[in-house]
Amino acid sequence: MARKKKGRAVSGWLVLDKPYELGSTQAVGKVRWLFQAQKAGHAGTLDPLATGVLPIALGEATKTVPYVTDGEKAYRFTVQWGAQTNTDDIEGEVILTSAARPKRAEIEVLLPEFIGEIDQVPPAFSAIKIDGKRAYAEARAGKAVQLEARKVQVDQFKLIDCPDDDHAVFEVVCGKGTYVRAFARDLGQRLGCFGHITALRRTFVEPFEESDCISLADLMALEGDLDALDAFLISPRAAMHGFPELRVSEDEARRIRLGNSIILRGRDAPAEEEDACAIYKGKLIAIGDVTKGTFQPKRVLLG
Repeated sequence: MARKKKGRAVSGWLVLDKPYELGSTQAVGKVRWLFQAQKAGHAGTLDPLATGVLPIALGEATKTVPYVTDGEKAYRFTVQWGAQTNTDDIEGEVILTSAARPKRAEIEVLLPEFIGEIDQVPPAFSAIKIDGKRAYAEARAGKAVQLEARKVQVDQFKLIDCPDDDHAVFEVVCGKGTYVRAFARDLGQRLGCFGHITALRRTFVEPFEESDCISLADLMALEGDLDALDAFLISPRAAMHGFPELRVSEDEARRIRLGNSIILRGRDAPAEEEDACAIYKGKLIAIGDVTKGTFQPKRVLLG
């Protein structure tokens, strides 16, 4: 007999305002414990020193995690000029220094170089694997880490403020796999003054906004009140905002939940579609592909 899973079969997305100095995995663990959920996952790791939008999926919502992870993200961050660290943030050891400080116009003229599809070398202290080992583990062991440049998509990169000669505040909108710490390193090198991040906040993970966030402190205050906690959960369907939707009947929903395909009928039925969402009574029940007018489920949500 299959072992019964521990916890509640609760499903939905929680948009956590991740606090400073808490790792993403730790945050997921705390949320899972609070909600007594059978399973949990998150969309897009945040460094412990970063704060902001950390979408956490519970239960069946974990089946939509890849679609959120692949979505657009936005960050607000502060760079301190005059020093480059080995981690490209405030935690690391200073490895290069400069007395030069850039003017606002000098910074702004460089920003177009960082917009579009660009080549970016990830920080040495990153989770990328080298011969099966994490780059940060190799770097912490004192080994030289050489990472290859990767293609990343940057849609917006703006200078928001220069509060003093030593600091600049930026906002960036980018795609999956982009390292914000690398912007501080690369900008500092291009400007000849070096730089590292001192503050980093994620403000958007498509489709979740900063306004959707709930703090961990507020959640902890509701410990044991499962009804109050569940009120903060967002439907798994919300994670698929912008994807094509197919309204299905009760019989079609039953067939889909058994993993069977259905033939789409009607004048407006699509003939071909990737990652279409089957919707029954307002709820997401499956994600699949439409081929020659037939919907074939790939991920079926139970309940």
